[in-house]
Amino acid sequence: MALQPSLNPLVVAGTRDAPHTLDVFRDAKLSRTVDTVLKPRFDKGGKYYGKVKLIVRLQVQPWHASSTLTHEAGLAVVRASPEHYWAFSRKLFDEQENFYDIPSSTLTPLQIREKLAGIAESVIQDKGRVEEFRELLRLKGSPNGGVAVTDDLKYTIKFSRQNGVHVSPTALWDGVVASEISSSWGEEEWSKFLAEKVTV
Repeated sequence: MALQPSLNPLVVAGTRDAPHTLDVFRDAKLSRTVDTVLKPRFDKGGKYYGKVKLIVRLQVQPWHASSTLTHEAGLAVVRASPEHYWAFSRKLFDEQENFYDIPSSTLTPLQIREKLAGIAESVIQDKGRVEEFRELLRLKGSPNGGVAVTDDLKYTIKFSRQNGVHVSPTALWDGVVASEISSSWGEEEWSKFLAEKVTV
């Protein structure tokens, strides 16, 4: 599938020129599966290395007030320290309950962004890059000008909408929604799916 160049770090496994593409709009459970099942198959030495790339897509869920802010943070890591995007995503999933509706209901957007910066700092561990992360999330320009990653966020939302993605997890195989994929899948289900779908 298409991916604007600034978002290349969303390819978390496989080679960017692999002929097959698995796009995953992930949830916490599926993120663990990415590490334990998919990355070992798609990365160097894996059975499908050079054949399949895995793009982990962001899926803002606007019914959760902090969702836009957490997804902006992921995009800020993509810009400030691209090699840490996946580690940041996993750490954020580990701490996701802190950003649920009730725990975040008394926090301002600036306070939530600061908590997200704390997570970024624990993963990136480079003060210059963490400051760049913070700068990318500072409001800019006009009173409704957004932050430096707002255009990337708009891209991810438009991509989801045009593909009819409303919830996570959702997966696309070579650009078509693969509704059979579930976050409960393990080794057996993924092995069968990939054996049927990989044609190169």
